[in-house]
Amino acid sequence: MRKPFYILLAFFSSLAALASSQNYAGGARSAALSNAFVSVSDTWSTFHNQATLALLNQFSAGVYYESKYGLDEFALAASSVVLPTTAGTFGLSFYQFGKGTFKEHKLGFAYSKQLSERFNTAVQFDYQSQHMPENANAFSFVTFEIGATYQLTEQITVGAHTYNPVKNGYNYTEEKTKLPAVFRLGAHYAFDEHVLVILETQKESNRDVVVKSGLEFMPLQNLALRFGISGRPIQYTAGLGYNYKNISTDIAFSYHGNLGFTPAISIQYHLK
Repeated sequence: MRKPFYILLAFFSSLAALASSQNYAGGARSAALSNAFVSVSDTWSTFHNQATLALLNQFSAGVYYESKYGLDEFALAASSVVLPTTAGTFGLSFYQFGKGTFKEHKLGFAYSKQLSERFNTAVQFDYQSQHMPENANAFSFVTFEIGATYQLTEQITVGAHTYNPVKNGYNYTEEKTKLPAVFRLGAHYAFDEHVLVILETQKESNRDVVVKSGLEFMPLQNLALRFGISGRPIQYTAGLGYNYKNISTDIAFSYHGNLGFTPAISIQYHLK
């Protein structure tokens, strides 16, 4: 009986998201950690902080799928490819949000460079497009992202990232939009190889600060358990990951008090 209400509420929630950052995250590991991932490095750093790509020393690629609130209309499919070279690390990322007559796409090309033993920096150029049911042609714009990381100690790494600092947006037929810049600052503490604690703050130029946190620990060598929480509105996340030879698989779930669960899965290949 209440399903139509939930769908309508999800629709307006999606519109609110579209009016904000227009920048979705990829990777089930990060999703399980409430996307508090600005200082952490893996295949999906192309969606969080490209500077952490410089810490990767092997080719990797991944695919990701998320069904927000279990609705196909709000599905997110993404991919990421990371290529380390002697000149720096390159990253290529893509996502599609939505299905049918409403879709959003983002294509990103990243370059990350280790400037010193502790300091890394990066830039990514993005092409984003949006297709609305009432328009025959898609709207698009180009923007960029910049990021940096600094390793304070062997256990503590700090990361900072900015998306769309120039506030570019879509030039609709009726009006020109300016999407907000998104600033992220965070750090993680690695107690050892088996426990990781993460804390991050995110600020959109037209919204209040959001605090995100995550905990990851490995009870077994190839198995990771993850939990996260973020505020405004409060969302809880959890998930697990498993590594087998060159393949790693992660699943995640997030919970919204009114709309329910969002499942996600990603699979990564690592060339060793």
